[in-house]
Amino acid sequence: MAKEVWQPGNMLYPIPAVMVSCGRPGETPNIITVAWAGNICSSPAMLSISVRKERFSYDIIKETGEFVVNLTSKKLTRATDWCGVRSGRDFDKFKEMNLTPSKSQKISAPGIEESPVNIECKVKQVVDLGSHDLFIAEVVCVTVDDKLLDDKGRLDLGKAKLVAYSHGEYFMLGEKLGKFGYSVAKKPEKSEKKSAKKPGKKKRK
Repeated sequence: MAKEVWQPGNMLYPIPAVMVSCGRPGETPNIITVAWAGNICSSPAMLSISVRKERFSYDIIKETGEFVVNLTSKKLTRATDWCGVRSGRDFDKFKEMNLTPSKSQKISAPGIEESPVNIECKVKQVVDLGSHDLFIAEVVCVTVDDKLLDDKGRLDLGKAKLVAYSHGEYFMLGEKLGKFGYSVAKKPEKSEKKSAKKPGKKKRK
């Protein structure tokens, strides 16, 4: 396999494309599309987002210490892109994209009702990295569309048609290739019993 050597750059793909909602009391809530987002701790549950200082949502999140990460689906792809290229200084993004602010359970910042999963977060630390500041936050509540639950209450995110971002393009998650731990899971033993063959009829000569 021949490979070319490139300069350092952001090439960790695919990554989630999420809409982060935030808001200050008495002001119109805003949405910022973030691709630099990810899980960073499981206990306590924590995640991070990276935001440029010049973005309208930056000051809102830094001042309030709250935001909601809203997972995006196929139906939300256009809104996800639009909210990433337009500024909340100029537009009411909820209104422009026909999205509904939903009341959060543990924080003041609203979620997006149309999102399949809303992750409520409280900022614990802000790290100045360069072009972006890293907001490290604790997950304080998660709300899930009940249409994604089976009859036993188990979550099936495959039904949500989630969207990923890869090198400037959006893709819907597709074929399931396995599940966590499948590579080391014990394979079921094949039955050694062979089905008995029925005696065939003799052909008449």
